[in-house]
Amino acid sequence: MDSDAPVCPVCGQPVGTVVRRHKTLGAWVPSWTAGPCRNPRCEANPDASTAGRPPEPTRKATRGG
Repeated sequence: MDSDAPVCPVCGQPVGTVVRRHKTLGAWVPSWTAGPCRNPRCEANPDASTAGRPPEPTRKATRGG
């Protein structure tokens, strides 16, 4: 395994690389960072917070009076 491959800090699974950019001296410079964890059992997965949960019911606004 490559030692430079990004891994999730929570579960240790390999994650993809995301290219972001920042401005330096008026020029946009690419910056490669670790992407989000896609392990469904990991707490760091952005989709894990809503996965397996039914959608919340919507409430209709009523006017008091």
